Amino acid sequence: MNSEQLKLFVQVAEHGSLTKAALATNSAQSVVSRQLSALEKECGGRLFYRTGRGVTPTELGVKFLPRVKQLLLQLDQLSDSIRSSAEVPAGEVRLGILPALSLPLVSALTRQARERYPSIRLHLFEGSNGQLQEWIDSGRIDLALMYRYGEVNASVERVVGTAFAYLIGAAGDKVTREPTIAFGRLQRLPLVLPGVPNALRTTLDAVARREDVSLNVILEADSLPIQKRIAADGDAYAIVGRLAVTEELKLGSLQASRIIDPPIERVAILAAGAQGDYGPAVRTIAQLLAPLAIGLLEDG
Repeated sequence: MNSEQLKLFVQVAEHGSLTKAALATNSAQSVVSRQLSALEKECGGRLFYRTGRGVTPTELGVKFLPRVKQLLLQLDQLSDSIRSSAEVPAGEVRLGILPALSLPLVSALTRQARERYPSIRLHLFEGSNGQLQEWIDSGRIDLALMYRYGEVNASVERVVGTAFAYLIGAAGDKVTREPTIAFGRLQRLPLVLPGVPNALRTTLDAVARREDVSLNVILEADSLPIQKRIAADGDAYAIVGRLAVTEELKLGSLQASRIIDPPIERVAILAAGAQGDYGPAVRTIAQLLAPLAIGLLEDG
């Protein structure tokens, strides 16, 4: 067996489909199938059950998967360490980022990385706070830029700023025309909010109970674009960070009032996985990303 076969095995396991794994690796499905069959032959057993809807790991595959992931991580770290002897950061860096932060940051980060460190390959993942936490914990990504409401783990998380929650309404809306709005004024306003479990929703519900405010959630939507569209149409109000509606505010299609008394705030963190020491490429991207994120949050 070789590292390419092992990487394909992980891709198939994560995507649950030979077709999706082939697309992710820019390979023909027949090549993925042959490589997987060869790996299964060397392992002495089936790694996946084939079904009409894709593939699922067998008992052998489930047992094999975490060891393969750890081995591939060690190989990447070894490769980075060897390259670092020439003091030139190189290799792949897997960065997870929230949709609300990706558009303002990705272009600047990509430009700086390409100009200053051309041997670093960025692989970007976009997901919710919960997804990013799961990916960083499992080792699927190396770094994550996300929000935290609770305590910060200083050993693997760096605070890069504070973001406040805003009530978002349609252009010309009377409720959101002022720069700030007291939490108590949310009483019975029609709201579109993410469903539970969601860190922002959990925080809003807790504050509402403490302040004796009744939140009128007429629609639950875990999609940020849907929340913004509902708000822009004037059917309900959304509660999001200001950065999530930067473009809409510039265009005048939405209005935003910062929630105060009490404010709803969260810290933005740059988190690294706790699996072990990362190579210079990951550390370099973290060093580039942190000041970009700090500047963005200060502006937002």
